[in-house]
Amino acid sequence: MSQFSRLEVVQTMQNTGIVPLFYHKDIEVSKKVVTACYNGGARLLEFTARGDFSHEVFGELVKYAIRELPGMIMGVGSITDAAAASQFLNLGANFIVTPVLREDIAIVCNRRKILWSPGCGSLTEIAKAEELGCEIVKLFPGGIYGPEFVKAIKGPQPWTSIMPTGGVAPTKESIEAWFKAGVTCVGLGSKLMIKDANGNFDYKKIEEATKNTLNFIKEFKS
Repeated sequence: MSQFSRLEVVQTMQNTGIVPLFYHKDIEVSKKVVTACYNGGARLLEFTARGDFSHEVFGELVKYAIRELPGMIMGVGSITDAAAASQFLNLGANFIVTPVLREDIAIVCNRRKILWSPGCGSLTEIAKAEELGCEIVKLFPGGIYGPEFVKAIKGPQPWTSIMPTGGVAPTKESIEAWFKAGVTCVGLGSKLMIKDANGNFDYKKIEEATKNTLNFIKEFKS
């Protein structure tokens, strides 16, 4: 069961402005990544379920967050069908992120009042997602469309809340460009999940980059 309501998830996305996302098959490594993001100030995290037995890692990660990281909202991404969505909801996912728009996932999440964020790439897809009850649309891949696309969407649909994933960097210039265009929050993956020369996650740098990104957002909003 989820620990946070859909409204709590939406409000946290709006208030913090970032959703770090990553995947790793090792639970101990995953715990350290989540902790680094948490210590940096993030209060949401998307675990991208892209590997074998990823549900087992996620289940343990949720238990860890509940026990050690109060207020951390754990969600899951890269979900492509309703069966997978149901499986991860039973493991404690507080939100579901998908790379595509799927009505079957919308039904599963809406029934349980769980936030779901589908990957959309056109105004028609965005409108359809909102008709299905979507609160925050994932713009994917964000780097292909860019801030100008967001600005264009907000013209005829100022009520639309958008979260670009891909093409967002933890820099002042990138953050300002996206938020100036009107995004609600941003998904940050590989550019936030900094690694050292040996290809291992650099937890200290991940924490610092998370903190800096949140400061950039606060500065822009003020």
